[in-house]
Amino acid sequence: MMPALGKITCLLSALLLSLTSIFEAYAQQAPKRELRAAWIASVENIDWPSKKGLPAAQQKAEYIALLDTLKAAGMNAIIMQIRPTADTFYPSSYEPWSAYLTGKQGKAPEPYYNPLSFMIQEAKKRGLEFHGWFNPYRASNKKDFVPSAEHPLVQHPDWFVQYGGKWYYDPGIPKAQEFVLQSIIEVVKHYDMDAVHFDDYFYPYKIANEVFPDSSSFAKYGQRFDDIEDWRRNNVDYFVEELSKRIKKEKPFMKFGISPFGVWRNKSKDPKGSDTQAGQTNYDDLYADVLKWLREGWLDYITPQIYWHIGFELAEYKTLVEWWAENNYGRHIYIGQGIYRVGQKGWEDKNEIVNQIEYNRTFPEVKGSMFFSARTIAGNKENVNSQLARAYTSPALPPIMPWMDNTAPLSPETIHAKGSPDKGITLNWKANLNGDISYFVIYRFEEGEAIDISNPNNIVGIVQKDVYPLQSWQDNEIKKRSKYTYCITAVDRLHNESTASLPLEIITKGKRKTIKTP
Repeated sequence: MMPALGKITCLLSALLLSLTSIFEAYAQQAPKRELRAAWIASVENIDWPSKKGLPAAQQKAEYIALLDTLKAAGMNAIIMQIRPTADTFYPSSYEPWSAYLTGKQGKAPEPYYNPLSFMIQEAKKRGLEFHGWFNPYRASNKKDFVPSAEHPLVQHPDWFVQYGGKWYYDPGIPKAQEFVLQSIIEVVKHYDMDAVHFDDYFYPYKIANEVFPDSSSFAKYGQRFDDIEDWRRNNVDYFVEELSKRIKKEKPFMKFGISPFGVWRNKSKDPKGSDTQAGQTNYDDLYADVLKWLREGWLDYITPQIYWHIGFELAEYKTLVEWWAENNYGRHIYIGQGIYRVGQKGWEDKNEIVNQIEYNRTFPEVKGSMFFSARTIAGNKENVNSQLARAYTSPALPPIMPWMDNTAPLSPETIHAKGSPDKGITLNWKANLNGDISYFVIYRFEEGEAIDISNPNNIVGIVQKDVYPLQSWQDNEIKKRSKYTYCITAVDRLHNESTASLPLEIITKGKRKTIKTP
């Protein structure tokens, strides 16, 4: 009896070990399509630049180092705040230079450069989507704010109201709305961004015992509304719809996304709402009817800020992820995750972020994550990057948006290889420059492996399209006396991927000997 029991025990142990290995392998398999983005906040110099008024060279060096860190952490997009308080990180016909950039509002960088052009260029070099982050209505972030002479608050003081000691464009004044719309479209026209992005600031968060001072504009412009709250929601709806139309008219390929507060409405107020007890909500307090924007197709993506941990009683992470997934109306849902909270109360679990990411992936409607904010990753707070590394075990392409474009470019042609194992193998191929190719993905397979471009573990390189027809990429991670097969695909700026090129097989020989193609 004892030997038999021992055999059974061994078999059960082996089976358990095998199942554990299977589950671990499954958990580690990251999807090929997933947005992985970090917010880079410029307001109050949260993320970049580190201080006001730094020399241009230091600003550039800090930004490049930050992008390299984010790229190494697995990001494929950045959300860059370029208009924090009705001031800008680019030359504008509407609003002054930001004090968070130069130290003084209205002052240009010294020596002069265009930060937005520079930021977009550096992001694209690294294959990172660039989402331009605008705050539509906020005009100051401090009580002692002194605007520059060219600030709209000085030029058009009747457009602004003060609330909580801060200044805001009054969203109910048509001329103010139009001014802000034009200021954003100016950027859409002149810069090669991938998306326009808003966060959660429309009407400001409510302050106890203080009423938002828009009664005069309501009396003047809200005659057809019986309720001021319905009028406020209509003001925001109009702004979102109108901006969406103008973006698509100017550049049909440019995305429009918003990152609202994590709760639309509580179920206690609306049966359609989430099973939460949030103190403020989008619909009732910020006058942001996010579900309407999705239902009407005005947005390409929504990123609810679910900055709470798994198990939080008032607004539970899993509850909200499921609710937003069920209410996506065919648009992308990315989850805004509060990585800045790692190590705080409720976030002591060293696996919190990876657990959140893995839970997100159980919903096909959830297409990725945005992390607030970049400095948490740059500083590796609480070793958070180790969690990201466990979740992001392979590269990922951003998900496609078929309602914008679902046509893939032509495959690359005529792949050649040259080089040697000690100096690296260089692949050359021909690109169709007349198409809308944005970048190429290189896949490598070792001897005996099936060609499978659906598996992101086979991706060894992502390279941006060169201006010349002949493209190239070098593989420095190959072994001597080995056989490899390469395939290359072409991808457009909305991430539609071509079929794979004809495979190229190579056999590496010894040191300093060239490769051979069978």
